[in-house]
Amino acid sequence: MTERLSSPTHAGHAGEVDGDRLPPARFALDRHTWQEIAHLLANLPVALLGFTYVVTVLSLGFGLTVTVIGLPLLAAGLSGARLLGRMERARARALLGVRVEEPSRLPGRGRGGFFARLWMALKDPVGWRTVLYELIRLPWGVVTFAVTLTSLFVLWPVLPFVARGLTNVDRAMVRGLLSPSDELERRIAELETDRGVVVDTAAADLRRIERDLHDGAQARLVNLAMGLGLAKEKLLEDPDAAAAMVDEAHGEVKLALQELRDLARGIHPAVLTDRGLDAALSSVASRCTVPVKVTVDLSERPAAAIEGIAYFTVSELLQNVSKHSGARSASVEVWRSADRLLMQVVDDGHGGARMDGGTGMKGLAERLSAVDGLFAIHSPEGGPTTITAELPWRDRSDTDGASGASGASGASGTR
Repeated sequence: MTERLSSPTHAGHAGEVDGDRLPPARFALDRHTWQEIAHLLANLPVALLGFTYVVTVLSLGFGLTVTVIGLPLLAAGLSGARLLGRMERARARALLGVRVEEPSRLPGRGRGGFFARLWMALKDPVGWRTVLYELIRLPWGVVTFAVTLTSLFVLWPVLPFVARGLTNVDRAMVRGLLSPSDELERRIAELETDRGVVVDTAAADLRRIERDLHDGAQARLVNLAMGLGLAKEKLLEDPDAAAAMVDEAHGEVKLALQELRDLARGIHPAVLTDRGLDAALSSVASRCTVPVKVTVDLSERPAAAIEGIAYFTVSELLQNVSKHSGARSASVEVWRSADRLLMQVVDDGHGGARMDGGTGMKGLAERLSAVDGLFAIHSPEGGPTTITAELPWRDRSDTDGASGASGASGASGTR
């Protein structure tokens, strides 16, 4: 009986020896909550710094606008506000886990003159939104500092929920005011992509012209020179053979001239410059392997660049009709709608045309996209195929060339 009464005490002592103890004292809050608390407590000093900077810059900038240094000072202050925004994004990223993309930088010194860069800095939406952020942060920083500090001593059990609620407001402010301008950033990305497409397209065109010259006209001219050299040697020995060589060289000259004409037409056809889209597209249609009806309804000619892109787009599409469609007839319509130039090519072929079908459709779409154009294909299996292309309309200026200005594809015509 004595052993049974004493066994609990002995068992408890053995339990302590074996390590069956209560867990050691530790902080009840996890790492993320402490990061949020640190962010909230830092809001006040950081907000004081940003508020002081913004008020000083705005006061000096607007106050000195009557002098020559006011606007440049304000522009420099907005650039500094961008740096404050970068610091705030970094702080939110480190302590709150908020991932906000960095806004694009303003264009460098090589873009425009001093006044153009000054105006761009003054209307910078990123800088002004950062200014607004810093102005509203001071009262919010006071609130978050006071509430968080009080909760550390009074509201400890609910502190994680208080911290999460306050930092959610901080997260919303950072995303709403310090994130890039969606439309502006999207437009910048589009322009950068379009610039790359234009550069690649120009390089490809130069390589094509070089290849055509090297493999076509240049080879024929080399053969012509060799033939004329042989004819010169045989001129006294065998006049008849020399005459035959000269005749053959004459044929080579004709072929070389034809290839050069075709190459020049591929670069920029003279009929397009002289007479406009109506005549140029009719000329292209006449070389198509299927009958093509061309309708051009333009009261005036567009800018030369837009006109050239429209010509080559329709030309490429008609080549695809000849090579891949299996059509018996096709039609081309060109017209203007408000500030857009529209082209539509329809054929009654077997259909199935796609962007990735290996017929150059993707390249055409990229070229049109590079100048804010659109390209749409509707080509069900079995046909018909309808391809619609749009280009921005730009009025023709005097510098587009006096020749051809009087030869506009004036009234609508059907070929």
